[in-house]
Amino acid sequence: MRALFVDANDTLAAVTEKLLRPQNLQVGINRNPNIKSDDMPSLLDGVEIMIVDHTAVPTAIAARCASLKHVVFLGTGARSYMNPEELSGHGISVHTIKGYGDTAVAECAIALMWASAKRFGEMDRGMREGNWLRRDAVQLTGKTLGLIGFGAIAAEAARLALGCGMKVVAWNRTPRTHQDIEFLPLEQLLAESHVVSVHLLLNDDTKNFLSRERIAMMRPGAILINTARGALVEEGAMIDALRSGHISHAGLDVFTVEPLPADHPLTKLPNVTLSAHSAFRTPEASENLIGAALEHCRRIIATGR
Repeated sequence: MRALFVDANDTLAAVTEKLLRPQNLQVGINRNPNIKSDDMPSLLDGVEIMIVDHTAVPTAIAARCASLKHVVFLGTGARSYMNPEELSGHGISVHTIKGYGDTAVAECAIALMWASAKRFGEMDRGMREGNWLRRDAVQLTGKTLGLIGFGAIAAEAARLALGCGMKVVAWNRTPRTHQDIEFLPLEQLLAESHVVSVHLLLNDDTKNFLSRERIAMMRPGAILINTARGALVEEGAMIDALRSGHISHAGLDVFTVEPLPADHPLTKLPNVTLSAHSAFRTPEASENLIGAALEHCRRIIATGR
Protein backbone atom coordinates (compact mmCIF):
# COMPACT_ATOMS: atom_id res chain seq x y z
CA MET A 1 0.00 0.00 0.00
CA ARG A 2 1.51 3.31 -1.13
CA ALA A 3 1.19 6.74 0.47
CA LEU A 4 2.05 10.18 -0.91
CA PHE A 5 2.42 13.56 0.79
CA VAL A 6 1.02 15.60 -2.11
CA ASP A 7 1.77 19.22 -1.16
CA ALA A 8 4.82 19.30 1.11
CA ASN A 9 6.53 22.63 1.70
CA ASP A 10 10.27 22.60 2.34
CA THR A 11 9.89 22.51 6.13
CA LEU A 12 7.38 19.66 6.27
CA ALA A 13 9.24 17.73 3.56
CA ALA A 14 12.45 17.87 5.61
CA VAL A 15 10.62 16.76 8.77
CA THR A 16 8.96 13.89 6.88
CA GLU A 17 12.28 12.70 5.47
CA LYS A 18 13.86 12.86 8.92
CA LEU A 19 11.10 10.81 10.56
CA LEU A 20 10.96 8.29 7.71
CA ARG A 21 14.67 7.37 7.88
CA PRO A 22 14.36 4.85 10.73
CA GLN A 23 11.02 3.52 9.46
CA ASN A 24 10.07 1.06 6.75
CA LEU A 25 7.14 2.98 5.28
CA GLN A 26 6.37 3.57 1.62
CA VAL A 27 5.61 7.29 1.78
CA GLY A 28 6.50 9.49 -1.16
CA ILE A 29 6.94 13.26 -0.92
CA ASN A 30 5.82 15.69 -3.60
CA ARG A 31 7.84 18.85 -2.90
CA ASN A 32 5.41 21.23 -4.56
CA PRO A 33 3.22 23.03 -2.04
CA ASN A 34 1.37 24.85 -4.83
CA ILE A 35 -0.26 21.94 -6.63
CA LYS A 36 -3.76 22.33 -8.02
CA SER A 37 -6.59 19.96 -7.21
CA ASP A 38 -6.68 18.97 -10.89
CA ASP A 39 -3.13 17.59 -10.51
CA MET A 40 -4.22 14.97 -8.00
CA PRO A 41 -5.45 12.17 -10.32
CA SER A 42 -2.08 11.94 -12.07
CA LEU A 43 -0.07 12.39 -8.85
CA LEU A 44 -2.10 9.71 -7.05
CA ASP A 45 -1.94 7.04 -9.74
CA GLY A 46 -1.50 3.79 -7.79
CA VAL A 47 -1.55 5.60 -4.42
CA GLU A 48 -3.99 4.45 -1.71
CA ILE A 49 -3.15 6.99 1.03
CA MET A 50 -2.89 10.74 0.43
CA ILE A 51 -1.34 13.03 3.03
CA VAL A 52 -2.52 16.60 2.40
CA ASP A 53 -1.60 19.83 4.15
CA HIS A 54 -3.55 22.68 2.57
CA THR A 55 -4.81 21.74 -0.91
CA ALA A 56 -8.54 21.49 -1.57
CA VAL A 57 -9.79 17.98 -2.31
CA PRO A 58 -13.08 18.36 -4.24
CA THR A 59 -15.16 15.20 -4.20
CA ALA A 60 -15.33 15.11 -8.00
CA ILE A 61 -11.52 15.17 -8.21
CA ALA A 62 -11.04 12.53 -5.51
CA ALA A 63 -13.53 10.27 -7.31
CA ARG A 64 -11.18 10.28 -10.31
CA CYS A 65 -8.32 8.91 -8.19
CA ALA A 66 -9.03 5.24 -8.74
CA SER A 67 -6.69 3.85 -6.07
CA LEU A 68 -7.34 6.42 -3.35
CA LYS A 69 -8.89 4.99 -0.18
CA HIS A 70 -7.62 7.24 2.61
CA VAL A 71 -6.93 10.96 3.09
CA VAL A 72 -4.74 11.93 6.05
CA PHE A 73 -5.31 15.64 6.65
CA LEU A 74 -2.59 17.51 8.52
CA GLY A 75 -4.73 19.10 11.19
CA THR A 76 -8.29 19.18 12.49
CA GLY A 77 -9.95 21.48 9.95
CA ALA A 78 -10.45 19.05 7.09
CA ARG A 79 -13.92 20.44 6.36
CA SER A 80 -12.35 23.67 5.14
CA TYR A 81 -10.75 21.71 2.30
CA MET A 82 -13.00 18.71 1.61
CA ASN A 83 -16.35 17.08 2.38
CA PRO A 84 -15.63 13.96 4.46
CA GLU A 85 -19.18 12.59 4.10
CA GLU A 86 -19.14 12.88 0.32
CA LEU A 87 -15.70 11.29 0.17
CA SER A 88 -16.92 8.45 2.36
CA GLY A 89 -19.65 7.83 -0.21
CA HIS A 90 -16.85 7.14 -2.70
CA GLY A 91 -15.10 4.74 -0.33
CA ILE A 92 -12.50 7.29 0.83
CA SER A 93 -11.92 7.72 4.58
CA VAL A 94 -10.69 11.04 6.00
CA HIS A 95 -8.35 10.99 9.01
CA THR A 96 -7.50 14.14 11.00
CA ILE A 97 -4.86 14.95 13.59
CA LYS A 98 -5.52 16.60 16.94
CA GLY A 99 -3.28 17.93 19.66
CA TYR A 100 -0.07 18.27 17.66
CA GLY A 101 0.32 22.03 18.11
CA ASP A 102 -1.71 23.01 21.17
CA THR A 103 1.12 24.96 22.77
CA ALA A 104 2.23 26.57 19.50
CA VAL A 105 -1.28 27.81 18.65
CA ALA A 106 -1.93 29.02 22.19
CA GLU A 107 1.34 30.96 22.16
CA CYS A 108 0.30 32.55 18.84
CA ALA A 109 -3.07 33.58 20.27
CA ILE A 110 -1.39 35.21 23.26
CA ALA A 111 1.23 36.86 21.01
CA LEU A 112 -1.51 38.31 18.78
CA MET A 113 -3.29 39.54 21.90
CA TRP A 114 -0.19 41.39 23.09
CA ALA A 115 0.61 42.76 19.62
CA SER A 116 -2.97 43.98 19.27
CA ALA A 117 -3.05 45.56 22.72
CA LYS A 118 0.26 47.35 22.17
CA ARG A 119 -0.51 48.25 18.50
CA PHE A 120 2.92 47.07 17.41
CA GLY A 121 1.87 46.30 13.84
CA GLU A 122 0.51 49.77 13.21
CA MET A 123 3.57 51.49 14.66
CA ASP A 124 5.95 49.18 12.79
CA ARG A 125 4.26 49.95 9.46
CA GLY A 126 4.30 53.67 10.15
CA MET A 127 7.96 53.78 11.16
CA ARG A 128 9.00 51.82 8.07
CA GLU A 129 7.32 54.56 6.06
CA GLY A 130 9.30 57.22 7.91
CA ASN A 131 6.61 58.27 10.38
CA TRP A 132 7.24 58.45 14.14
CA LEU A 133 3.86 56.83 14.82
CA ARG A 134 3.25 56.73 18.56
CA ARG A 135 0.08 55.02 19.77
CA ASP A 136 -1.56 54.51 23.15
CA ALA A 137 -1.72 50.90 24.30
CA VAL A 138 -3.91 48.68 26.48
CA GLN A 139 -2.45 47.41 29.75
CA LEU A 140 -3.49 43.76 29.91
CA THR A 141 -2.63 43.01 33.54
CA GLY A 142 -5.91 42.81 35.41
CA LYS A 143 -7.98 42.66 32.24
CA THR A 144 -10.34 39.80 31.33
CA LEU A 145 -9.65 37.26 28.57
CA GLY A 146 -12.75 35.43 27.36
CA LEU A 147 -12.22 32.09 25.64
CA ILE A 148 -14.97 30.87 23.29
CA GLY A 149 -14.52 27.11 23.26
CA PHE A 150 -12.38 25.36 25.84
CA GLY A 151 -10.31 22.51 24.45
CA ALA A 152 -6.60 21.84 24.82
CA ILE A 153 -5.48 24.98 22.96
CA ALA A 154 -7.72 27.25 25.02
CA ALA A 155 -6.49 25.59 28.22
CA GLU A 156 -2.91 26.40 27.19
CA ALA A 157 -3.90 29.99 26.35
CA ALA A 158 -5.55 30.26 29.75
CA ARG A 159 -2.37 29.06 31.49
CA LEU A 160 -0.31 31.69 29.69
CA ALA A 161 -2.81 34.51 30.31
CA LEU A 162 -3.13 33.69 34.00
CA GLY A 163 0.65 33.90 34.22
CA CYS A 164 0.42 37.42 32.78
CA GLY A 165 -1.91 38.51 35.56
CA MET A 166 -5.13 38.40 33.56
CA LYS A 167 -8.51 37.11 34.66
CA VAL A 168 -9.68 34.26 32.40
CA VAL A 169 -13.30 33.33 31.75
CA ALA A 170 -14.60 30.78 29.28
CA TRP A 171 -17.64 29.38 27.53
CA ASN A 172 -17.89 25.91 26.05
CA ARG A 173 -20.63 24.13 24.14
CA THR A 174 -20.60 21.32 26.72
CA PRO A 175 -20.09 21.86 30.48
CA ARG A 176 -16.47 22.09 31.61
CA THR A 177 -14.62 22.94 34.80
CA HIS A 178 -11.05 24.12 35.22
CA GLN A 179 -9.11 25.47 38.18
CA ASP A 180 -8.85 29.29 38.24
CA ILE A 181 -11.25 29.76 35.32
CA GLU A 182 -14.86 30.89 35.60
CA PHE A 183 -17.27 29.48 33.02
CA LEU A 184 -19.94 31.99 31.98
CA PRO A 185 -22.94 32.15 29.68
CA LEU A 186 -21.80 33.32 26.24
CA GLU A 187 -23.63 36.65 26.41
CA GLN A 188 -22.00 37.49 29.75
CA LEU A 189 -18.56 36.50 28.50
CA LEU A 190 -18.92 38.76 25.46
CA ALA A 191 -20.10 41.68 27.56
CA GLU A 192 -17.36 41.42 30.19
CA SER A 193 -14.23 40.40 28.25
CA HIS A 194 -11.61 42.96 27.27
CA VAL A 195 -10.17 40.32 24.91
CA VAL A 196 -12.20 37.61 23.17
CA SER A 197 -10.30 34.65 21.69
CA VAL A 198 -12.04 32.06 19.49
CA HIS A 199 -11.19 28.36 19.98
CA LEU A 200 -13.98 26.37 18.31
CA LEU A 201 -13.89 23.64 15.69
CA LEU A 202 -15.50 24.66 12.41
CA ASN A 203 -18.58 22.69 11.37
CA ASP A 204 -22.09 23.41 10.10
CA ASP A 205 -23.20 24.42 13.60
CA THR A 206 -20.32 26.82 14.28
CA LYS A 207 -19.97 28.58 10.92
CA ASN A 208 -20.41 32.34 11.56
CA PHE A 209 -20.77 31.49 15.25
CA LEU A 210 -19.52 34.93 16.19
CA SER A 211 -22.33 36.58 14.25
CA ARG A 212 -23.22 40.24 13.82
CA GLU A 213 -25.61 39.92 16.76
CA ARG A 214 -22.96 38.37 19.01
CA ILE A 215 -20.31 40.87 17.93
CA ALA A 216 -22.74 43.61 18.98
CA MET A 217 -22.84 42.00 22.45
CA MET A 218 -19.07 42.39 22.86
CA ARG A 219 -17.71 44.94 25.28
CA PRO A 220 -17.14 48.19 23.34
CA GLY A 221 -13.46 48.52 22.46
CA ALA A 222 -12.68 44.82 23.01
CA ILE A 223 -9.88 43.03 21.17
CA LEU A 224 -10.77 39.98 19.03
CA ILE A 225 -8.31 37.12 18.47
CA ASN A 226 -8.90 34.24 16.06
CA THR A 227 -6.41 31.40 15.60
CA ALA A 228 -9.07 28.73 14.96
CA ARG A 229 -10.88 29.13 11.60
CA GLY A 230 -11.85 32.28 9.73
CA ALA A 231 -15.39 31.13 8.98
CA LEU A 232 -16.20 30.97 12.70
CA VAL A 233 -16.57 34.77 12.60
CA GLU A 234 -19.01 36.61 10.36
CA GLU A 235 -16.37 38.48 8.40
CA GLY A 236 -18.43 41.42 7.14
CA ALA A 237 -19.75 42.11 10.63
CA MET A 238 -16.24 41.96 12.09
CA ILE A 239 -14.96 44.44 9.48
CA ASP A 240 -17.86 46.81 10.23
CA ALA A 241 -17.10 46.58 13.96
CA LEU A 242 -13.40 47.30 13.35
CA ARG A 243 -14.27 50.32 11.24
CA SER A 244 -16.61 51.70 13.89
CA GLY A 245 -14.21 50.97 16.76
CA HIS A 246 -16.65 48.64 18.51
CA ILE A 247 -13.82 46.11 18.13
CA SER A 248 -10.70 48.16 18.84
CA HIS A 249 -8.30 45.68 17.25
CA ALA A 250 -8.27 42.18 15.78
CA GLY A 251 -5.37 39.74 15.77
CA LEU A 252 -6.09 37.19 13.04
CA ASP A 253 -4.17 34.09 11.96
CA VAL A 254 -7.07 32.59 9.96
CA PHE A 255 -9.39 33.91 7.26
CA THR A 256 -12.51 32.93 5.37
CA VAL A 257 -10.51 32.86 2.11
CA GLU A 258 -6.89 31.70 2.26
CA PRO A 259 -4.43 32.91 1.09
CA LEU A 260 -5.87 36.31 2.00
CA PRO A 261 -6.36 38.30 -1.25
CA ALA A 262 -4.02 41.27 -1.59
CA ASP A 263 -6.90 43.75 -1.88
CA HIS A 264 -8.97 42.30 0.97
CA PRO A 265 -10.55 44.92 3.28
CA LEU A 266 -8.69 43.48 6.28
CA THR A 267 -5.39 44.47 4.66
CA LYS A 268 -6.53 48.11 4.55
CA LEU A 269 -7.53 48.49 8.20
CA PRO A 270 -4.91 49.93 10.58
CA ASN A 271 -6.40 48.18 13.63
CA VAL A 272 -5.78 44.61 12.42
CA THR A 273 -2.68 42.48 13.01
CA LEU A 274 -2.38 39.73 10.40
CA SER A 275 -0.61 36.38 10.52
CA ALA A 276 -0.59 33.95 7.58
CA HIS A 277 -2.24 30.89 9.19
CA SER A 278 1.07 30.09 10.85
CA ALA A 279 0.14 29.58 14.48
CA PHE A 280 1.15 25.93 14.40
CA ARG A 281 4.43 26.43 12.53
CA THR A 282 7.09 25.53 15.08
CA PRO A 283 9.64 22.69 14.81
CA GLU A 284 8.05 20.94 17.77
CA ALA A 285 4.53 21.09 16.33
CA SER A 286 5.73 20.05 12.86
CA GLU A 287 7.39 16.92 14.24
CA ASN A 288 4.27 16.07 16.25
CA LEU A 289 2.11 16.61 13.16
CA ILE A 290 4.14 14.54 10.72
CA GLY A 291 4.76 11.86 13.32
CA ALA A 292 1.00 11.50 13.80
CA ALA A 293 0.42 11.41 10.03
CA LEU A 294 2.96 8.62 9.60
CA GLU A 295 1.35 6.73 12.48
CA HIS A 296 -1.97 6.97 10.61
CA CYS A 297 -0.24 5.51 7.52
CA ARG A 298 1.32 2.71 9.56
CA ARG A 299 -2.03 1.80 11.10
CA ILE A 300 -3.87 1.91 7.77
CA ILE A 301 -1.25 -0.28 6.11
CA ALA A 302 -1.41 -2.76 9.00
CA THR A 303 -5.17 -2.90 9.44
CA GLY A 304 -6.70 -1.47 6.25
CA ARG A 305 -8.60 1.22 8.17
